[in-house]
Amino acid sequence: MKTDSDFWPHIDPTCAQGLNAGGLRPLMLADRTLLPIVQGGMGIGVSAHRLAGTVAALGGVGTISSVDLRRHHPDLMARTQGLPPGDAARDAIDAANLEAIDREIRAARQLAQGRGLLAINVMRAVSAYGPSVTRALECGIDAVVVGAGLPLDLPDLGRDFPKAALIPILSDARGVQLLVKKWERKKRLPDAIVIEHPRLAGGHLGAARIADLSDPRFDFENVIPATQAFLRSAGFEREIPLIAAGGIRSYADIARLQALGAAAVQLGTPFAVTEEGDAHPEFKRVLAEADDSAMVEFTSVAGLPARAVGTPWLRAYLKIEDRLQAVTHSKSRCTKNFDCLAQCGLRDGLPGWGQFCIDNQLAAALRGDTRKGLFFRGAGALPFGSEIRSARALVQHLLQAPEDATD
Repeated sequence: MKTDSDFWPHIDPTCAQGLNAGGLRPLMLADRTLLPIVQGGMGIGVSAHRLAGTVAALGGVGTISSVDLRRHHPDLMARTQGLPPGDAARDAIDAANLEAIDREIRAARQLAQGRGLLAINVMRAVSAYGPSVTRALECGIDAVVVGAGLPLDLPDLGRDFPKAALIPILSDARGVQLLVKKWERKKRLPDAIVIEHPRLAGGHLGAARIADLSDPRFDFENVIPATQAFLRSAGFEREIPLIAAGGIRSYADIARLQALGAAAVQLGTPFAVTEEGDAHPEFKRVLAEADDSAMVEFTSVAGLPARAVGTPWLRAYLKIEDRLQAVTHSKSRCTKNFDCLAQCGLRDGLPGWGQFCIDNQLAAALRGDTRKGLFFRGAGALPFGSEIRSARALVQHLLQAPEDATD
């Protein structure tokens, strides 16, 4: 007699049993049958090879965040510290990060053991967007996920890698229509689309202004049916799975979103605080102990709304933000030699944009520095409260239907 593992060879046997028992639909992506659970990409370094490889080994989509991965490699950090300002320093940092992408993908692949699917998240807003996508594809990544801007050129970057899944992150149906029509002219369709709710997600958010975060056009109940209607009317030969992201915390959330038409869900914060999360234990404690009342919405240096824990550093920065923005001026170059963003509010002196070094603040959070760190977090209570548990425990919790109320 065939078992769940025979039908779903890319899913861990125990998780396959949980998926079957709970009645959720599996995700069909890149010729694989997967858990309908995607671990979101979280930088800097919060989702590196350990977390992504573990989630993939369970049968889900594990995602490495590409930004500044050298920080997980002491030799690469030593190679890029103390360099005199200039183009040579920037090029050395970029080269180190590309090498780190190679190392992280190989390490995640070993952990995955042939199960699940490995993805890399690359922000469209970063300067190294193109080289990072290309390096990941050359290293055999299964999927490339891109947000923080419209990745209209992603089909061009992926042209020589037809087996790799290309997955944009968008927040409303209009954005989906624009991107799909542009991609169709390039003879490529998205292999899946992440629909991220700006009011519920953490980090950089897919709205033009903070005031737009609660716009009903972003509600899953509006975006998912409207996007499905557009895709059906376009008459594509294959179905494009929609992956809902933001504020998802339970089996009931997944079941509700699948009923709306989503194929899967993406979670960030709940995975960030697991034992396998690649950040410092103090980072996990800060996220796990925070609640919605501790969240702060602000404009990041990338010019996008963002949501993070209101740590002492963030609240102190926001008190003087108006004064900092009043004296903005363009610098000749990034004072940290990195030039991580294609456009940076601090470096480029952009009024209304954040006036701090996001790489410094996120790197401090990765190290667990509560005095200087910027701790991105999504909305909603975490499944296990302030407890830190394994990624397996989280996945099994998400797959388990609540007991019948009459039992």
